[in-house]
Amino acid sequence: MEPFNARSMLDAAAPATAAQPQIERRRRLSPAALAVTNQKVRGAYSPVVIAGVVRLADFVLLSLVGVGLYLAYVRPLAGGGIHWGYIASILGMSAAAVVCFQAADIYQVQIFRGQLRQMTRMISSWTVVFLLFIGISFLVKLGGEVSRVWLSSFFCVGLAVLIAERLLLRSMVRAWAHDGRLDRRTIIVGADHNGEQLIEALNAEDDSDIHVLGVFDDRNDDRATNTCAGSPKLGKIDDIVEFARRTRVDLVLFALPISAETRILEMLKKLWVLPVDIRLSAHTNKLRFHPRSYSYIGKVPTLDMFEAPITDWDLVLKWLFDRVVGGLALLAALPVLGLVALAVKLDSPGPVLFRQKRFGFNNERIDVYKFRSLYHHQADPTASKVVTKNDPRVTRVGRFIRKTSLDELPQLFNVVLKGNLSLVGPRPHAVQSKLENRLFDEAVDGYFARHRVKPGITGWAQINGWRGEVDTDEKIQKRVEYDLYYIENWSVLFDLYILLKTPFSLLTKSENAY
Repeated sequence: MEPFNARSMLDAAAPATAAQPQIERRRRLSPAALAVTNQKVRGAYSPVVIAGVVRLADFVLLSLVGVGLYLAYVRPLAGGGIHWGYIASILGMSAAAVVCFQAADIYQVQIFRGQLRQMTRMISSWTVVFLLFIGISFLVKLGGEVSRVWLSSFFCVGLAVLIAERLLLRSMVRAWAHDGRLDRRTIIVGADHNGEQLIEALNAEDDSDIHVLGVFDDRNDDRATNTCAGSPKLGKIDDIVEFARRTRVDLVLFALPISAETRILEMLKKLWVLPVDIRLSAHTNKLRFHPRSYSYIGKVPTLDMFEAPITDWDLVLKWLFDRVVGGLALLAALPVLGLVALAVKLDSPGPVLFRQKRFGFNNERIDVYKFRSLYHHQADPTASKVVTKNDPRVTRVGRFIRKTSLDELPQLFNVVLKGNLSLVGPRPHAVQSKLENRLFDEAVDGYFARHRVKPGITGWAQINGWRGEVDTDEKIQKRVEYDLYYIENWSVLFDLYILLKTPFSLLTKSENAY
């Protein structure tokens, strides 16, 4: 048996679908919208995560400076032993510095872009920390035990390190801003006078991260113009979903008055399936709620309608969970992968792996790898015909690995190497999956809302028995129902629970898997 080679197996799976053209429905966009979608857009960085990383960097750098100076100067004078009071003081001062910086409000991306404001606030806060330490040392009568050379060196060197860090951070943040990584790419709904006022209010904000891509409006009368405060009209409301799937959109902002609740509800039914924040601007409303009822974009009050799921630190945690746990799972599964690959190869001619186009995050089309379970000449890359019980297309080995879900194991390569799948999430369906000649999105309302997060190898629906053949409305509706529950209630512990329960579910709830 030849050594197991993941890369060669992935490459070998490619010819299985090369001759099969994929038929996909794409809504036609306006030339103005296409001009925006054709622009090269890089992924966004979360300001929340950036601020958190800077806090951690401040604490680590100050701690290293304090400990380094202690080891270099104080410890040799003290005879070589470790004085844990110094270590505790260093960690306490470093933590206090982070708290003071937070109180001085310098952990904001807008502040990182500047220079004078963050430097003056940082120097003042760092000075306050040392004054507090000196005052506490005096009150507990420890002033004589603390090296004045170390303390003054810690202040000066620590301040120099902080300034150097902030200068580096400033250049990085400005580069990210230039690349659009810190922009919130926004589309406005409503190309009328309200839309003009909203865009003008957003553009008037200093250091705003809002980048208005354009406006969408269904109306063709005098109330809706081709441009709105300099922003182009990109299309109608029905075009927003397709537009947001071709380019990065972070925020959908309604410029309609609250009184237009019927129109707003109709639009929300179409747009809630997108993994973006959706807000209703309240800048022109005469009825005012309590200030805490609003979230603000600069000075513009908005009401939150829907929020993008799994963002900021949650997204970081899920990424780490996938890569760390997925990597360990892949290493553990390598012997099984090798045995299954050998069994598939010996059972019938054709490639070991099968590649299929499926829906990924935000309806992206991704290549998902599986062990081939059908005879090669009867492969069905578009999933136009559902595999049923005793299906003659399924090989002997294929029947076993489909029943046990061993055919899904190569998707660990999607998780670890490609990053387009998660360990846990809604199962990715083939782009042409059908129920009684109806595509899945035609069979159940809100189907595409399950694509607001990255799909997974296993999921909440699967461990509850909703896996395998989809031959009734109930089966696809239940899958969507369970998937949406997972999205709304996600946590790392929830992922871990689903992952641990998956093997038991495969043993007890495999009656629909053919």
